[in-house]
Amino acid sequence: MKPELSSAKPAEPDEYQLPVNGFQGTPEEKDRQWYEQCYRGDSQRQLTVRAVLMGGILGMFMAVSNLYTTLKIGWSFGVSITACVISFVVWNTICRLLGGKVTRMGVLENNCMQSTAAAAGQSTGSTLATALGALLLVNGFQQPWPVAAAFVFFTASLGVFLAIPMKRQMINHEQLRFPTGIATAETLRSLYSRSGESLKQARSLLFGLGAGAVIGVLHNYADLVEQLKLKNRLPEWLEKLSGWLYLPDTFAFTGWLNPLARGQMAGLGFEPSVLLVGAGLITGLRVSLSMFAGSALLYFVVAPHLVALDQAHAGDAGWLPSFKMSPAGNFNPTRWALWGGTSVLVFASLFQMALNWRTVIRAFGLFKKTERAAAHDAVAAVEVPAAWLVIGLIPITLGLVTVQYCAFHIAIWLGLLSVAFSFVVALVACRATGETDTNPVGPMGKITQLLYSVLPGAKGVESINLMAAGTAAAAAGAAADLLTDLKSGYLLGANPRRQFLAQFFGIFFGVLAVVPAWYLMVPNKAALEAFNPPATNMWKAVADLLTLGIDHLPHTALIAIVIGALVGMALPLVEKLWPQAQPWLPSAMGLGLAWVVPFQNAFSFLIGALILTAWQRWNRRSADSFAIPIASGLVAGESLVAAFLAIACTLVGFLATR
Repeated sequence: MKPELSSAKPAEPDEYQLPVNGFQGTPEEKDRQWYEQCYRGDSQRQLTVRAVLMGGILGMFMAVSNLYTTLKIGWSFGVSITACVISFVVWNTICRLLGGKVTRMGVLENNCMQSTAAAAGQSTGSTLATALGALLLVNGFQQPWPVAAAFVFFTASLGVFLAIPMKRQMINHEQLRFPTGIATAETLRSLYSRSGESLKQARSLLFGLGAGAVIGVLHNYADLVEQLKLKNRLPEWLEKLSGWLYLPDTFAFTGWLNPLARGQMAGLGFEPSVLLVGAGLITGLRVSLSMFAGSALLYFVVAPHLVALDQAHAGDAGWLPSFKMSPAGNFNPTRWALWGGTSVLVFASLFQMALNWRTVIRAFGLFKKTERAAAHDAVAAVEVPAAWLVIGLIPITLGLVTVQYCAFHIAIWLGLLSVAFSFVVALVACRATGETDTNPVGPMGKITQLLYSVLPGAKGVESINLMAAGTAAAAAGAAADLLTDLKSGYLLGANPRRQFLAQFFGIFFGVLAVVPAWYLMVPNKAALEAFNPPATNMWKAVADLLTLGIDHLPHTALIAIVIGALVGMALPLVEKLWPQAQPWLPSAMGLGLAWVVPFQNAFSFLIGALILTAWQRWNRRSADSFAIPIASGLVAGESLVAAFLAIACTLVGFLATR
């Protein structure tokens, strides 16, 4: 007989430590512990009109900001923490001005708000600056705005619905970290804290916030200065200040730290980013050390060896060089390594799912005997039901296939395959984000492009290669980003169904903002080329290569794919057979990402993890109390400032084009 779950109301989130280390036991026991210790039912308002409107408006600004930064640097910034802090300040100010006539937004209401903002700001713009942008470079003309709007809406919606089974599997049962989700939950808890211990942790978070903000300013204000110069609106004092107060993106390794006799590898250096150090603090030593070891192997062993091979076989018939080098000998090793790294990510995720197939099926709700029986399950009553996944996927799939067929001439079966493959890509992206806080949607898009380069009806057609891969990559990226927000809600005890609805509502706001912004910022091919967009250029370059055929990939890249597949399958298998060996085994996700992200990122992750390890050995109690708040502050501070400066750059840059 199934025991009844306790109905006692758990403590408020500012009165207890967030369960960042998760729960122990079987999946059912973990669900029970969460429900009894964390879930707060209907004790507070969550999904309200003002939460959705506030999140939607903030998300609209963030969507435009992330579109701009993706075009400029190929990177987007997190929305959740920024939205939480702004909303808290705005509503507290409104309450003071109106003398208490309006109540301030509660912690769970603010959590729903950030879910709306994240869906609007992060899940809607990536396709525009990658696949659609690359298609513009190929064809030379923009697609009609209804096509872009429909494509963005359906891919973002697909991501929201794909997050349903991923959430229960990876957050509830596997207890993956999702560092930014933890940082967001800690930020919210500290904003609403009242207890003595919580106030100390809030002060430590503010310390981290300030440090992160300073680094964020030093890192990112140069773009704003450049935009002001274009408009001739740069104050004299700021121009003088920008001449000496500047923190470079990377301190490149030279001399004996550079293994090359000639030239420089992109990303080989130290990146002074406390955001990445904070993420390493939250991620922990095992994953961070795996990332660093894999990246060091690439930069100091594999890449120099391949350079020597290229030089030895230069001029040989049929030899395709591994790297495209500049006249000075500079190159980016991750452009070759992403094939092997992504292979590790894909096969490790699929093999992990296969080894835990019972838990995965349970996450989809297929083991429940009847819907009536599920209704008596207190946890199932608050989780998003699997039926919603089916109900949502039918119209989304029909819409996507229709847009692909009518606008991009993609055969119906190829369109259906892109939707199905979105689940595989989402599985990998969500797991990598959960373990390392890095969403590998770019490399996963390349793997999808590789798949479509060999399929009949798609081989040799760049538009099909780009847009079919864009479907899977955009949906997977949205799912991974939104899963991060669901992690915050899980830690705070929020209602998953209401948070899911908040995310779905956010899509409409995002599409409403980002599609017009795309056509205003990029009215034609020349305007896009003026950005020199790295992510867009990468998508086009891969499409140019793969439409010629897989035989145009370097032989070494094909070998890396095979080795990556073997590594990706071996590590989960060893963990399953000998669980006691897991702490001493490298993380498959960490190793895979090591060949996808530059060395400087992995190095910063390791610094954060080593700081945490040393702190725990020095004073375990203080580390357990303050490491996560400080790390969350570092992540929040740098991302807040980066987002604000990106918004300012967007506004000034837009005015500069008028």
